[in-house]
Amino acid sequence: MGKIRWQTPIQLRSLLNELVSWKSVTLTEGERRFPYKLRDLLQTVSYFQKYDQYISLHHADKGRKFLTALYKHPKAVNTVCLISHFDTVNTSEYGKVEALATKPDQLTKVWADSAKEFPPEAARDLQSGSFIFGRGTMDMKMGLALHLQLMEKAILNHWPINLLLLTVPDEEVNSSGMRHAVPILLDIQKKYGLEYKLFLNSEPVFSMDGNNDDYFVYTGTIGKILAAALFFGKEAHAGEPLRGLTSSYMASCLTKIMEWNEEFQESQFGEKTPLPITLQQRDIDLQYSTQIPYRSSALYNIFLMKRTPEEVMDLFEKTAKRAAVECNERYRGICEKHGVLPAGEVKVLRYQQLFAYAKNKLGAEEAGKIIAEIHAAGEGDDREKSLRIAERFMFHCQELAPAIIILFAPPYYPAVNCSHHPFIQKCVSKITELAHTKFQLPVKQCHFFNGICDLSYVHGESSQSGWETYEKNSPLWPESYYIPFPEMAALKAPVLNIGPFGKDPHKRTERLAIKNAFEETPVLLEEVIRLTWEEEV
Repeated sequence: MGKIRWQTPIQLRSLLNELVSWKSVTLTEGERRFPYKLRDLLQTVSYFQKYDQYISLHHADKGRKFLTALYKHPKAVNTVCLISHFDTVNTSEYGKVEALATKPDQLTKVWADSAKEFPPEAARDLQSGSFIFGRGTMDMKMGLALHLQLMEKAILNHWPINLLLLTVPDEEVNSSGMRHAVPILLDIQKKYGLEYKLFLNSEPVFSMDGNNDDYFVYTGTIGKILAAALFFGKEAHAGEPLRGLTSSYMASCLTKIMEWNEEFQESQFGEKTPLPITLQQRDIDLQYSTQIPYRSSALYNIFLMKRTPEEVMDLFEKTAKRAAVECNERYRGICEKHGVLPAGEVKVLRYQQLFAYAKNKLGAEEAGKIIAEIHAAGEGDDREKSLRIAERFMFHCQELAPAIIILFAPPYYPAVNCSHHPFIQKCVSKITELAHTKFQLPVKQCHFFNGICDLSYVHGESSQSGWETYEKNSPLWPESYYIPFPEMAALKAPVLNIGPFGKDPHKRTERLAIKNAFEETPVLLEEVIRLTWEEEV
């Protein structure tokens, strides 16, 4: 049978400690090195020594790679794709114990001696001895450890099913790893004659309010889209403020309406999306000057359940036009009061409209050069580049000012839901029963994973009109930001998320429930795999 390495709770905990010790903060050298280390670990397994062709590293971007590893049963077609990410957020908030942030057992022991310094709930969990603390323990290297355990068990026991391990970088920023992985999933499917029956992620279970210890299984994942606005006003000397129009005032008009706007909230299955908020609002020219600020930007976070980009853009445009009306009315009124001729009326343009206008005015070749120059400069992240492209076009088309240019900036996570899928319903029913009878663990179904995850890029919908609206209003499309919509639509298998319980993701008190992670969740995951191989092809 071969050496058993990851099957007991003690072995699994040791595996987790090893994975967490490979520090892999997004966009660092550690993230780039992680898949190589994982490949080396897998190559110590006798199965992959015999079938080394089943382990592969694939290109993502920025020198990063994702890993696939296949357990292939000689007679099986049914396949479960095990999806995880290996990047984590930063560790700077750990302060003087930052060196221990990726050493869970040591960190937990050190902190247990000073539990009173922590918030009450975290202090209780420290003193209970039921949790292990550390960056990546919960989000989500435990999920990867559980998938490695499943792979090993399938190999040892010759499970009559195929398991494809997929672990990717960059889930925490732009999901570049998963977006690059989608076409590879189709290539692997064709190459080995697989039929994907389930995309199974093991992102952690956590509560949005932080005070809920319920254990959830997720039959979908919430979507997210980043609506952006460039506010391009009219310049003037600060001593003659009404002869221009400040972009900061224009921005305040839209932000006031966008923040917590319930029109953007969706409801499905009795669950609601969080309300939209402003993730960033700032002047583009950050140097002090007595010229009034006339270029500003804002990013608005919008969660989705069913809406397409087309529907979001329609609603965003309607909201921006309402803001423009309010801005114009007050500006006209103050100008009339002081006997000043207004500098113009704020209009709302989609990026698609701005680009078409600029291309007509400048020519297609010159418009293309402007975009290429922004990319070549390499300054700022994808969000800033998106706004810089719109800004550059407005510099060449200032007759359009004052204007609010609305657009989409990365990232975009489509919402996915498989709650009505018969196989998913069967899985939820079986594991709910198993968790209750074996562990007295109550399981609740949540229809949308509320933490954003890579399942957004499988089980794609085929709403071509929604895709086109996103593409045409994304300045970076397709040079530096691309979503493989057609390939996503070809991945028809349902999605499910079953992971370990934890608390405080992205906080220094991130922690993992020991019994649930090392004893309970492995049993539930194995049951799902068993149910899958029983399904008829």
